[in-house]
Amino acid sequence: MPNEKAPILLVEDDEVDVMMMERAFKKLGIENPLHVAKSGDHGLAMLRGEGYPKVDPVLILFDMKMPKMDGITFLREIRADPELQSLVAVALTSSNQPRDVEAAYRYNAAGYFVKPVAFEELLQLVGVIHGYWGRCEPPRTRG
Repeated sequence: MPNEKAPILLVEDDEVDVMMMERAFKKLGIENPLHVAKSGDHGLAMLRGEGYPKVDPVLILFDMKMPKMDGITFLREIRADPELQSLVAVALTSSNQPRDVEAAYRYNAAGYFVKPVAFEELLQLVGVIHGYWGRCEPPRTRG
């Protein structure tokens, strides 16, 4: 798979959800390095290399409900930045509110998934997301 070693950025403020994702990656044998940002502004700083080592992910998984900068604002900022606008960003959130779904797709989210409660369902969802994006060809240049 072309993206099997490329980094993935998880923008998630809930430590339990982060641990569940790390556990799912390990259980599924996903070798992509998982970088974690605790909020949208932290994620942007990592993507831009502002105060953190720059992360160039093949995929961004982001929550909608976060402190400081929520998922929609984060996604809007990515799409407005010529250096970041081609990044693949997928909402992985507990929000099933139609306005959140519509807003995510308005800013070109590549997908919108509601986090399952059961770990086995999360495993299945992470496996599907990884299987699909792990095989996709990423953009060769940004901007």
